[in-house]
Amino acid sequence: MVVQAHIESRLPFREKLAYGVGDFGYNFVLNITTLYLLKFLTDVAGINAAWAGVIFLVAKVFTGFTDLGTGIFLDTRKSFGPRGKFRPMLLWTIVPLFVCNMLLFCNFELDSETKTTLFIVCFMAFGLFFSLGNASYGAMVPSMTKNVQDRAELAAWRQGGANTGLLLATVGFMPIAMLFESQETGYMVAALAYTSVGLAAVLFCYLNVKEHHTIIGNDPDQIVEKPTIKEGLKAVLKNNQLLVLAVANLLTLSAFNVKLTVQVFYAQYILGDVSMVSYMSFVSMGCIYLGVLSVPALVRRFGKKPVYLAGLCLWISGDIANYLFGGTVMSYVLFTSLAFFGTSFVNSLNWAFVSDTVEYGEWKTGTRTEGLVYCGMTFFRKCSQAIAGFVPGFALALVGYMPNVEQTDAAKAGITGLIFIYPASLAIVTALVMALFYTLNEQRYQEIIASLGAHRVATTQS
Repeated sequence: MVVQAHIESRLPFREKLAYGVGDFGYNFVLNITTLYLLKFLTDVAGINAAWAGVIFLVAKVFTGFTDLGTGIFLDTRKSFGPRGKFRPMLLWTIVPLFVCNMLLFCNFELDSETKTTLFIVCFMAFGLFFSLGNASYGAMVPSMTKNVQDRAELAAWRQGGANTGLLLATVGFMPIAMLFESQETGYMVAALAYTSVGLAAVLFCYLNVKEHHTIIGNDPDQIVEKPTIKEGLKAVLKNNQLLVLAVANLLTLSAFNVKLTVQVFYAQYILGDVSMVSYMSFVSMGCIYLGVLSVPALVRRFGKKPVYLAGLCLWISGDIANYLFGGTVMSYVLFTSLAFFGTSFVNSLNWAFVSDTVEYGEWKTGTRTEGLVYCGMTFFRKCSQAIAGFVPGFALALVGYMPNVEQTDAAKAGITGLIFIYPASLAIVTALVMALFYTLNEQRYQEIIASLGAHRVATTQS
């Protein structure tokens, strides 16, 4: 088997840009479901809020397991060609993702039970193909570069792309949908526009990135032992730094996604104008851009973990301030901008941490499982998305939410607590977990890389 040689020590700008465009595309597709599907299900499709939450719970938990299945599939592939181990999945999943995402924004004229079941099936299919594409996209970072700074920059480019997708989803989707008298037509047209652009961006990524360090399984003169499924799972479970990071991701992504999901409800029923989501998001998401752009320099100066913890502190401060002193558009934009500035550090560095745990796991267990490491992480991320759909749906039903009418004081209090107190509480727990249990700093990582290199040289010579 042959290892592809990487001529340059650093990745070219074009590949970093294309990699960021990839997550821009995936977030275009994903965020319209994260932000607006719950509201579409309750206010347009007429599904009870609690049952809408169940749709998210079942589909996203299922998708978490498909992520694990994707990891097993990637790590146990026997042979693959010069396009790489992970990259082809981006191309193969584009058409199925388009079909499934469009079906999610169709209001079928069926009874409530059948309609609920159909949405669950469509959402599960969407999750399956999204796992195959997006999990492969994320898992290929260790195959693209071994350079620590490149990995931090790829994480920043990825987060920049993700934030651009999120910004345009929050700013543009509802104005497009509101151009039409019929809510059904408006949601369908907006979904068509966003899904088409998003998947075109994924295609651009596929065409412009390469796997420079991927083993090609077509040379019979060399053999690289592939781990069995049992060995791979055992290695992942022994990777304690990955498990700590997985818990942190579960908490932060659940908090962040709940905030995004509830934002449209907060704008309509607390601030009194659902169209304000676009303007509020434009300002607050601009702060995320500033945060993402500053991450590489801050990491060089202070290291990943201190920057991550600082981001959590800013996030917590913004949400608590909004709960105590908010209630107007101006205060919401001000304090949410502070919170989102903090989340940019957290979400950017999650991906850099994941790449580091691949080498840590190989060093600790002797088994390299980049597919399972990444997909194990995305399993927890999908669980967070399940929570982000289920918790608001269940909580809204619990406090008496009724669509398209003036809400009771209890319902308004529930919406306010969901968008501020719930995320802040989970961010506090995350800060404690990472501060106490994540020990893979830059110095230790460099020692691990040196040890792995020396081991490979010794193995080759023997």
